[in-house]
Amino acid sequence: MNGRSPDPEALRNEVFTRVFDDHWAAVRHHIECVVDDDAEVTEIVSEVFLLAWSRLKPARPMGRVWLLRAAERRLRARSGRALTLLTALDAVHAGVTGDPAPPGRVGQAEVVRALGVLTARERRIIMLTYWDGLAEGEIAELLRASESRVRRTLRRAQDRLRTELGLEGGDIR
Repeated sequence: MNGRSPDPEALRNEVFTRVFDDHWAAVRHHIECVVDDDAEVTEIVSEVFLLAWSRLKPARPMGRVWLLRAAERRLRARSGRALTLLTALDAVHAGVTGDPAPPGRVGQAEVVRALGVLTARERRIIMLTYWDGLAEGEIAELLRASESRVRRTLRRAQDRLRTELGLEGGDIR
């Protein structure tokens, strides 16, 4: 060995490749919850990872929460936000009812109606839980809130959804 340090650009490329491989699918899945057009999803995912590349510090690579925050900023910045994909509604239905079968048109309409009674924060936490599969601690970090607040909001939202869907007797926890 000649005593020189490894090539910093090679290290940067290696770290970025690991970040991309570990989190690309989660970021894409998160964006698909909001955006219907596949080309636009790909464009937003690309923008998120371009930002990640530009801000990458190989000693402290960003994790999934940082990337999802970047995706959230891109989604908020885009105009004409599309309606939620039906598959996201299916994920909420399955999470709340415990029934993995897709609800059908009537069931989807009921889920949309039930989501309509929630506050924006409750809906966001429900989607992060059932669509993105995040744990309460990850949601707290993403939203920059305490874990106990996220837990209370999630439980309240789940209770409201169960009531709206006529599932008062079931416990989804």
